[in-house]
Amino acid sequence: MQINPVTETPEDYCGTTYAAKLLGLSVGTIQTLVEKNELQAWKTQGGHRRISMPSIREYQRKHNMMTVQSTPIDNRLRVLLVEDDAVTREMLRGYFSRSSMPVDCTTMSSGLEALIDISSIKPDILITDLDMPGVDGFELLRTLKLNPQFNRMITLVLSVLSPEEIESKGGLPDGSVFMAKPINADWFNGFFTAFFARRALEVSISLQEISPAAVS
Repeated sequence: MQINPVTETPEDYCGTTYAAKLLGLSVGTIQTLVEKNELQAWKTQGGHRRISMPSIREYQRKHNMMTVQSTPIDNRLRVLLVEDDAVTREMLRGYFSRSSMPVDCTTMSSGLEALIDISSIKPDILITDLDMPGVDGFELLRTLKLNPQFNRMITLVLSVLSPEEIESKGGLPDGSVFMAKPINADWFNGFFTAFFARRALEVSISLQEISPAAVS
């Protein structure tokens, strides 16, 4: 394993959790593949493992796996869920897996994991808790706010914190959608139903604008 290659961009690497998702393997198996040098990886000065995306693609080709998609498949919605509570995380992952809505949900248990992998995932919607150990939701959101790459990303914040407690910690970025825990399943479903309805309307308007009738 190398330490800090000279050049690296978010497109060159991903974290262990996202590598496991891409390859359909467990985190432990990914770590074993790194130790066997079947996947190339390095550690940052802070000790965080980053895995080479080219080596993941090469592993997929070698084992006849589906190649990594760099763009969304059809109109599927990409969701990144950042939640340290395992029960809540599995509940929401189960919701998306049972839903008929075209959603690809990636789950992570810490803000640090999200910061490492979010440029590779390119989520349409970020769902995050606030009160998490290490890099919490506040730091995650502040960091992403500084990156114009995520200006169009919708942020849904889930938390047990009161509005006063949130304000005392600096508040939420403009445009963030807040839902208090415990999660209201009907509200949550309505949020995504409304999102897809709006997306369908935007697509319809775009098609009308570029149609021959519109041009003439």
